Amino acid sequence: MNQRRVGVLLGGWGEEKEISMKTGEAIASALEKRGHAVTRVTAGPGLDQSLRQAGVDVAFLALHGRMGEDGKVQGLLEVMGLPYTGSGVLASALAMNKGFAKKLFRQHNLATPAGYVVGTAELDEVEELHCDLGFPCVVKPASGGSSVGLSLVHTLEELRPAVASACRYGGEALVERYVKGREVTVAILGGEVLGSCEISSPSATFDYTTKYEGGARYHLPPRLSPTRTSNLEAMALTAYRALGCKGAARIDFICPDIGNEVLLEVNTLPGMTPSSLLPKIAKARGLSFEDLCEKLLALAELENVDVRPMPRVSARVVVERHAG
Repeated sequence: MNQRRVGVLLGGWGEEKEISMKTGEAIASALEKRGHAVTRVTAGPGLDQSLRQAGVDVAFLALHGRMGEDGKVQGLLEVMGLPYTGSGVLASALAMNKGFAKKLFRQHNLATPAGYVVGTAELDEVEELHCDLGFPCVVKPASGGSSVGLSLVHTLEELRPAVASACRYGGEALVERYVKGREVTVAILGGEVLGSCEISSPSATFDYTTKYEGGARYHLPPRLSPTRTSNLEAMALTAYRALGCKGAARIDFICPDIGNEVLLEVNTLPGMTPSSLLPKIAKARGLSFEDLCEKLLALAELENVDVRPMPRVSARVVVERHAG
């Protein structure tokens, strides 16, 4: 493992570039402490050339948001034959498209807030689309993360400006009914639940400012009954599998005081800054930041696209099955 050159991909194209730079630097430093040969690769135009020039053997993705977390970079790495950390092309694309992900969640009986997706071209129809969804509601980019562009809307007059603001990031906004309750996130690593954490925020939502500039409090484990925590973690694992995720993922929920918990979204490349939730949960399980990075690197792989040999089936078996 230590003989491979690790390319830590950081930066990117979108609004989460600054967070990605912090995530990437933390990961690169941790891997270097463990003796890995690391090259920091700034993602952007000409990424394929940068990777070839760096002589990278495996890619550690420290990207967030559009282009880096939505399957596009993953597709490039597949074509180049470079193993990479995190989920594959399809799972990354599905999770980033929040409107489509909600449809999959419902197919797997996972409760998620009622809502709708609206594009820039439909801004004049937003009041009609909103119909009886009611207020308050949450408006956020339909493809994005880090709570960038998120608004809590209380009146019809506030709705259209909030949607227009969210549409700046990718051209579509997701409008959801606001669910009041505890914010809880579940971390999954390699297909197994790592742990969960409750976030208590001074604001009504865990927004960008609170997330990265302080003010939130973290409770590990969440202040929930063991039974409810267990149910929540089972839901998270179902969502992880429904999307076909790999590596690490973080699944966000709202847990009302009365009523069932609801699934908000799946993050296929969770943040790895000092204030990020995945490292906090890992630490509570006895995993240092360096240990976590090592485990993520060990899970790096390409998707299997080999055509397998046709299994040999006798004619008699086929006839009997049809007859049955």
